[in-house]
Amino acid sequence: MHWIEPDWPAPANIKAISTMRQGGISSEPWASLNLGDYVGDDSQHVAHNRAELVRAAGVPAEPHWLRQVHGCDVVETQHVQGGCDADAACSFQSGEVCVVMTADCLPVLICDRSGTMVAAVHAGWRGLCDGVLEAAIAKLETSAGNLVGWLGPAISQQAFEVGEEVRDAFIARESRAQEAFIRNRQGRWMADIYLLARQRLENAGVMHVFGGNYCTFTEEGDFFSYRRDGITGRMASMIWIAP
Repeated sequence: MHWIEPDWPAPANIKAISTMRQGGISSEPWASLNLGDYVGDDSQHVAHNRAELVRAAGVPAEPHWLRQVHGCDVVETQHVQGGCDADAACSFQSGEVCVVMTADCLPVLICDRSGTMVAAVHAGWRGLCDGVLEAAIAKLETSAGNLVGWLGPAISQQAFEVGEEVRDAFIARESRAQEAFIRNRQGRWMADIYLLARQRLENAGVMHVFGGNYCTFTEEGDFFSYRRDGITGRMASMIWIAP
């Protein structure tokens, strides 16, 4: 079982991981460490994968799994009972595990420099455009300059083809967003979701942002990709304050 540990200047008591696709028991097309219970995989396989991840990674408690809807709602983990519709979670208490699942969308992990608060954000293009990152930052109720962010595995610009309406929607909210789009040979737009996220975080006052070096679409052996495969598994990015 493999996972990524963010390379960022988080306090020592902040723990975070982002899973990769290998090390579970799910069979094709979800092979093998699928953690999504809504993609058609055997529910017992998903439960096993989740339990083994918690054990192997030393996660202090069952993560607060969300029902993600590509929106901007942010919940505090202590209010999540059996899951809820939201695309970001935050916590101010030790041992509470925030988690989001992705397979091309961008997972963003956030903490403060004092190690007293954390958040995990699911930033698909719709949520990113509509302000899910800003909503998570506001929920933390601290100076944005006190926050550090990490961008987990997502689809890269070379693989993320979008329509004119997606580009227009981003530019309508932030003129600099045009820098994140280039045309391909077919005249379609290729979007840099990492740059779009960095721009929005910077606008919100978060100047210390790390990560953003992966491509879920092209790195098939390491990551699930919905755009590449259609029916596929989900990775998890989680963060918590160590007890």
